[in-house]
Amino acid sequence: MAEVLLFHHAHGLTPGVEEFAEGLRGAGHTVHVPDLYEGHVFENLDDGVGFARKTGFGTVIERGRAAAEGLPAGIVLAGFSLGVLPAQMLAQTRPGARGALFFHSCVPTSEFGGAWPAAVPVQIHSMDRDPSFVDEGDIDAARALVESAPDVAELFLYPGSGHLFADPGLPDYDAPATALLTSRALAFLDANG
Repeated sequence: MAEVLLFHHAHGLTPGVEEFAEGLRGAGHTVHVPDLYEGHVFENLDDGVGFARKTGFGTVIERGRAAAEGLPAGIVLAGFSLGVLPAQMLAQTRPGARGALFFHSCVPTSEFGGAWPAAVPVQIHSMDRDPSFVDEGDIDAARALVESAPDVAELFLYPGSGHLFADPGLPDYDAPATALLTSRALAFLDANG
């Protein structure tokens, strides 16, 4: 079974993120879900993004790094949207990562020092018409990552335009897409645990 460090999205550590983590735990995986917002949760995405900006994206990433301290090297790094920042940073810079799961976001590998590590498998999941993913360059970063590491990287696009479609407590929630994402993520964890 895998040990997973899962980072929340810009709304904060919502019940939906906790529910997703519980689903992974129910399949036998160990899942750590740190609170990068120190207790703040936002109903409105813009408010959550504003809080992240005020806090500083660098601070959010450093809180992610701190959350990994004391955990074994061989973990899977995962994140929802904003949470992809610390997950991707750790997957690219922390030796020994077993894999990475990026939900709703991906940044250029150059943000964290260059090429994707050839030994770290990664799945990237988003909706095919999500404006945050498609229009803001995440899809280009995801495709570039897959192109640069075709043996370990996969991009899964789901029909729709919702951003945080895997959080059941948010308006973009899509149950069928989430079920497929979850089955793919569980298969990934089983293979890389």
